[in-house]
Amino acid sequence: MSLLTEEIRALVGTSVVYTAPEPLGRAAIRYFALAVGDDNPVYTDDDAAREAGYDGVVAPPTLVCETNQYAGLPRDADGYAGHGWGIELPGTRQVRGGNAYVFHRPVRPGDVITATWTLAAADERTTSAGQDMLILTSRAEYTNQDGEPLVSNEETIIYVAVTP
Repeated sequence: MSLLTEEIRALVGTSVVYTAPEPLGRAAIRYFALAVGDDNPVYTDDDAAREAGYDGVVAPPTLVCETNQYAGLPRDADGYAGHGWGIELPGTRQVRGGNAYVFHRPVRPGDVITATWTLAAADERTTSAGQDMLILTSRAEYTNQDGEPLVSNEETIIYVAVTP
């Protein structure tokens, strides 16, 4: 059974863009830091941030990668509130293969974040147990209102055929 369908091949190279409806606020930065349990004062105190070499308060690095935090994306059937490609492959289980982040510059209060997601590749392989699998690679580029790069993210999602 081939998991790499013509419909999926046609999606490779497709991009979607999400732009926040307003600038990132200091409260959102503080709440995100609290939610992830990071009490680094550079996220809440201008003086501490300046002592660390910043112009003022900065956001925790991963805030920008949580597109649903600022783009208002709805949750899917699995409860995921981020970008998905809408690929459903009956007879498979989905496994997150991981993310590789490159952080280019800090996110600051007042930044308007844009996320551009591109489905970069779709490859078919076979597991060591002989199961078919489809490996999708997405790339996300996050920029601020001036087009300056904030973060690059390469994400891998794997669909593995479930044997009866």
